[in-house]
Amino acid sequence: MAKIDDSVKKKVPELRFKGFTNDWEERKLGELSNIVGGGTPSTSNPEYWDGDIDWYAPAEIGEQSYVSKSKKTITELGLKKSSARILPVGTVLFTSRAGIGNTAILAKEATTNQGFQSIVPDQNKLDSYFIFSRTNELKRYGEVTGAGSTFVEVSGKQMSKMSIMVPELSEQQKIGNFFKELDNTIALHQRKLDLLKEQKKGYLQKMFPKNGAKVPELRFAGFADDWEERKLGDITKISTGKLDANAMVENGKYDFYTSGIKKYRIDVAAFEGPSITIAGNGATVGYMHLADNKFNAYQRTYVLQEFLVDRSFIFSEIGNKLPKKIKQEARTGNIPYIVMDMLTELKLSIPQNNSEQQKIGSFFKQLDDTIALHQRKLDLLKEQKKGFLQKMFV
Repeated sequence: MAKIDDSVKKKVPELRFKGFTNDWEERKLGELSNIVGGGTPSTSNPEYWDGDIDWYAPAEIGEQSYVSKSKKTITELGLKKSSARILPVGTVLFTSRAGIGNTAILAKEATTNQGFQSIVPDQNKLDSYFIFSRTNELKRYGEVTGAGSTFVEVSGKQMSKMSIMVPELSEQQKIGNFFKELDNTIALHQRKLDLLKEQKKGYLQKMFPKNGAKVPELRFAGFADDWEERKLGDITKISTGKLDANAMVENGKYDFYTSGIKKYRIDVAAFEGPSITIAGNGATVGYMHLADNKFNAYQRTYVLQEFLVDRSFIFSEIGNKLPKKIKQEARTGNIPYIVMDMLTELKLSIPQNNSEQQKIGSFFKQLDDTIALHQRKLDLLKEQKKGFLQKMFV
């Protein structure tokens, strides 16, 4: 791919595949495609429903690039007796009402309800994945154009008038394929991450005793003793930070833990690891970090130190028990938050054998590290995609 000189940026993208030099042209979306609405057959007539024709509703769109099976189907008669239209493979479904701008490409011909203004590309002028990759632009246009009425909606006529810069078809196809491969890679990493999180959930259920049981369902070989119940406040010292959330400084010497997932930096330390920090309020209430070295914390962040039980084990067991406790007891108001007694009184199941604690703690730490690694890879891919979207279109 070649970088383009700034002076000609307006007619060509900053980043371009080799071999393409022509200016991009400004066209109306309606010149490159047909915009097709949908319809709903009468729900009181069973002859119109449960046929062989896929029929999509907006709630089904947004998670996947391609769709090939709808939740509901209609019959040939239902199609004839409604304003639903058969849309060919390669159509970009576009939701046109509240929740404007969710998109997916049809992998199999289908119909939609009236909550769509779908883009049926002219195959000689517009590549499906090229226009699908511009979902953010389509969405922005739809939201701005559809605003103003009580019921936010964008019409087919309005969508047809959208101005869009496009290159020749062969360049569109090259760009479309590039983003298709990138999206497939992102989807693959997302599936791996989801699978790892599911596996962790399963292990948490099986490797800790359930409701009053003395031993877990799944256990490392060589351990047979009953586990005991202890309160968190009896096995660790719990305190809070003293600082405002905005006390962070750029390029500070120490980690600074707030109630978010992200770690910040600060120049003054008040704690020293090994510790566990727990977010005490906000959207990520209960989120935990293993804190090592010197660090500082926000006043709503709880800091656990001086452990009588293996730290990694406690980290996993709190992760197992605390979310349920928060659901039951979190003081909501506007912002959910934890109070000290929720933590000090939190009952944990603990193996009496230190070696068993360490084995379980180490097992979950490795699993968490693997999950964090996949999350970082996924975030990086999404950032890269964002960068390419900015540089590969005009």
